[in-house]
Amino acid sequence: MAQKFGNSRWVKDGFLDNRTPGRVVGRITFAAIGPVDFFLRGDFKGEIQGQLITFRNPSFEDDDVAGHVLGEMENPQTGTVNLMSFDPHPHLPPHPYLEWFSDRENHYRIELPEGAARIAGADEERALEADLTAIANRLAALPPARSRSRADSGDQGD
Repeated sequence: MAQKFGNSRWVKDGFLDNRTPGRVVGRITFAAIGPVDFFLRGDFKGEIQGQLITFRNPSFEDDDVAGHVLGEMENPQTGTVNLMSFDPHPHLPPHPYLEWFSDRENHYRIELPEGAARIAGADEERALEADLTAIANRLAALPPARSRSRADSGDQGD
């Protein structure tokens, strides 16, 4: 089952960059745990493919429950894009949708209200460039995270 971050209310803001094909780099700020850097393999879909996006959640809530639920989330996040789009489903209204799998095989999904995200303008791109370069350089040098084993998950195969 995907971690949905308290129906996305524990997602404050962030930026994700897909201007380099095959790679999504950025930072998302979560309730209780703060900023988490991202380095994902894959691409955005649709109108945001090849773009830098920024977002701010108008429904953000910082509460104690978030710390208990998100406390073991990998930080930084490395893994694979599943679907990241502003129009993820033909039968639903367009809205920002961010879904990925971590290298430890955890499944994450963020759905924000329509209008909560946008493609960054040239000024935002320039303002974020140093942060994006630092994140990409630091996380690209990390070895892949070890996948979870049955022992890690508490499943002893009874």
